[in-house]
Amino acid sequence: MIQEFKDFIAKGNVMDMAVGIIIGAAFTAIVTSLVGDLINPIIALFTGGIDFSGWFYTLDGSEHASLAAAQDAGAAVFAIGNFIMAVINFLIIAFVVFMLVKMVNRVKDASEKAKEAEVEADTGPSELDVLLEIRDALKKG
Repeated sequence: MIQEFKDFIAKGNVMDMAVGIIIGAAFTAIVTSLVGDLINPIIALFTGGIDFSGWFYTLDGSEHASLAAAQDAGAAVFAIGNFIMAVINFLIIAFVVFMLVKMVNRVKDASEKAKEAEVEADTGPSELDVLLEIRDALKKG
């Protein structure tokens, strides 16, 4: 079992996946900052100053100055603003991943087309093949 685990870890796919997870975590921090620091203020500007990060409802009906205060008081809270931010983060990340996959597919398609063109150019007999045919014809005749 240990040898199987070593073989699994040694595969390139595992290392690629680990690198992808690390980059994904760093990218998530960037997107979170983008949404919280840039997009939410723009949305607040168009919605009349609504700050989604502070949008919450307490289930027991108690009043609190902020989401943090409600959570510190132990109130059951629907943090709707945090959910909206998570949805916006998801949509941005999904769009960026879509664009990356689209770009990778274009590069891959271009590479495959170049290989196909290379194969098509090499379909005729080589110079050596022609000389061998001439030699064989001279031997027979």
